[in-house]
Amino acid sequence: MPIESLREEINRIDREIIRLIAKRQAVAGKIAKVKFTGGLPVHDEERVKAVLESSFDYAVEHKINPVHVQRIMLILIEMSEEWQRGCSGDGNLP
Repeated sequence: MPIESLREEINRIDREIIRLIAKRQAVAGKIAKVKFTGGLPVHDEERVKAVLESSFDYAVEHKINPVHVQRIMLILIEMSEEWQRGCSGDGNLP
């Protein structure tokens, strides 16, 4: 298979990853509303630990570097929390 075809496949996968990140952010906005109305804090350390543990295990199952996957998940969690702060008026996002 020519490298151009493989690169196009990577591009399609990258677009799908971005679409899924956007979908995750949309759900984070819904969570922000629940947290705001319930008086819950944006950051939930127990939830962060659970997500990181789960992502580690899932990465191992799929034979990819779990430490790198956890770093990616931390970035996604930070994005979600930033979005939630913005939705609740505590951040600098609309």
